Amino acid sequence: MNHSISVVIICRNEAHIIGKTIAAANCVSDDIVVVDSGSNDGTQSIVTATGARLIETVWDGYGPNKNKGVAVAKHDWILSIDSDEIIDETLIKQLQTLTFSDQTIVYNIRFRAFLGNDMIRFGEWANDRHIRLYNRKHSGWNEAAVHEGLTFPANTKVVTLKGYIHHYTSKDIDDFRAKTINYAMLNAQKYYARGKKAGWLQCWLAAVFSFIKNYIFRLGFLDGRAGFIVAKMNAWYTWLKYKRLRELNKMLDDRN
Repeated sequence: MNHSISVVIICRNEAHIIGKTIAAANCVSDDIVVVDSGSNDGTQSIVTATGARLIETVWDGYGPNKNKGVAVAKHDWILSIDSDEIIDETLIKQLQTLTFSDQTIVYNIRFRAFLGNDMIRFGEWANDRHIRLYNRKHSGWNEAAVHEGLTFPANTKVVTLKGYIHHYTSKDIDDFRAKTINYAMLNAQKYYARGKKAGWLQCWLAAVFSFIKNYIFRLGFLDGRAGFIVAKMNAWYTWLKYKRLRELNKMLDDRN
């Protein structure tokens, strides 16, 4: 265990996996903070049973909710993960040996994505990596409700760690569909707030291009049925996002 790291987890209705996520996190930290935004499936009971600290709050967006957990963390070094993300053995061993002597370093972590129990090796989900370990005195999450990102000074050094975070993005097709709809709505709202517009041609062309790019050019077909489902759902997400953006802009035009 590394007593320099606090692990901050955001979640809602993840009773099926949150226990495993916390169990892995306990191998690298003595301070686990779980920010729950209104679970109704028993997630909170599982969190408290593990000994992790539970922060119950409303959903204000990915960036704001992560910052709520960071604000109460015991340590300055923060490992930020979602409730459906589990750190693997190789990453655990590396995290246990880090010395954290330079707070201007941020740590990049590679991801392996799963649909159900199927690991996705190709397509849009392949070769995913994100900066998830940082010192809160040097870096921090912006307040974006979706597609949140870390902000840090120009002198920051980025180091990639060994090992992976395993991202169990959806437990089944229905869960994947629900998350796709939610994420499309959130991104449409973000685009609308920025004054973006979309035409019908863009809705369809962007969706078709998304499928071809991920299923053909990024070799998603090599993942079999799971690869087809991921490529199809990502294309549907693109169509839904721009369709909703058109609806929001039409409502604005009607009011004017």
